[in-house]
Amino acid sequence: MITQSSTMINKNNDIHWQKFEVPYEFPVCFTEDVFNKNNKIFLDIIRKNEKDKRHNIIFFIDEGITKHYEDLVTEIKQYINEYDKYLHLVTDPILVPGGEKIKSNLYFIEQIQESINQYNIDRHSYVIAIGGGAVLDAIGLVAATSHRGIRHIRMPTTVLSQNDSGVGVKNGVNLFGSKNYVGTFTPPFAVINDINFISKLSERDKIAGMAEAVKVALIRDKSFFNWLELNSEKLALFEKNEMKQMIRRCAELHMYQISNGGDPFEMGSARPLDFGHWSAHKLESMTNYRLRHGEAVAIGIALDARYSVLAGMLDKGLEERICYLLEYLGFKLWNVAIEKTNKDNGLELIKGLKDFQEHLGGELTITLLKNIGVGFEVHEIDTSLVQESIQWLKDRQK
Repeated sequence: MITQSSTMINKNNDIHWQKFEVPYEFPVCFTEDVFNKNNKIFLDIIRKNEKDKRHNIIFFIDEGITKHYEDLVTEIKQYINEYDKYLHLVTDPILVPGGEKIKSNLYFIEQIQESINQYNIDRHSYVIAIGGGAVLDAIGLVAATSHRGIRHIRMPTTVLSQNDSGVGVKNGVNLFGSKNYVGTFTPPFAVINDINFISKLSERDKIAGMAEAVKVALIRDKSFFNWLELNSEKLALFEKNEMKQMIRRCAELHMYQISNGGDPFEMGSARPLDFGHWSAHKLESMTNYRLRHGEAVAIGIALDARYSVLAGMLDKGLEERICYLLEYLGFKLWNVAIEKTNKDNGLELIKGLKDFQEHLGGELTITLLKNIGVGFEVHEIDTSLVQESIQWLKDRQK
């Protein structure tokens, strides 16, 4: 719906305010064995808008997945052949680097764009990304900017991307040393979460993704935090049913925030779902991304939980409860990079506050805790309390 109104400033100026609303809607599907010929969820999504057309499809796959899922490419090709009447694979699935490698060199973005052009992928075609959050970010950026927007389907393959980034609306890559400096807010056409991908992960990656579940439970849902504690042993053993429930609830909470939080494209200064992230993003770069995102977030959660106690917002003892859950799930809550100093002999980590603010602009907005399940935004951080929180974390490791 488009409406126009005008306000006369004076006889020489006439300003017309253009206003329109564009509804966004996309399915987030939870399934198992998505490329089994008897599972038609992928087929149904492709045919959602044009049921009788034969659709051009191009796949980009995180090369790390194929090391653990050797039959993936074969399964995709067999599935496409089974439904050849409606699905046309323009070329064999293309493997791309995973992790921060794909996000830190624009060469890979140009290569992906070149493939889009070479195989005549247009706005009625489908770009499918299978991989972790970094691959989804990069392919999403290409899809959003090629032809000003190509239908893009995400197939997250990690716990972190299935329960968090994969269901969001952001795409991006790194530039000028800044994380996600180049990017867009562009919702996908669909998201398909297949639990089978999770079973192929290393233990380290399974653990890392659970940090976002703890995070969103702490700031949005006390009952979910209690559930995580109650099921921590099964989650630590990666029991399938508990992993499925954890991923789904975490994804639901992230989706609810995006659709009901009032700022899905982050036009303001707040990042309400980024509890524990100001230090996590800095730690990732300080360790040259040897520290996984989820591992850094776990440290950031512990740091900000302790800060919340020292600042008089959170009851003492709750930060230990939070740390105990994280450690039971398999996280280490200390990394030597935390103590790295800059040329002025100050903590390099503190610069993460400025970086966090600069990413959005506006005033500094950090989410802390009032209680388990209750996040609280502040606009000032006492760096002396941050240093005390760091020392507390260090002392816990002794």
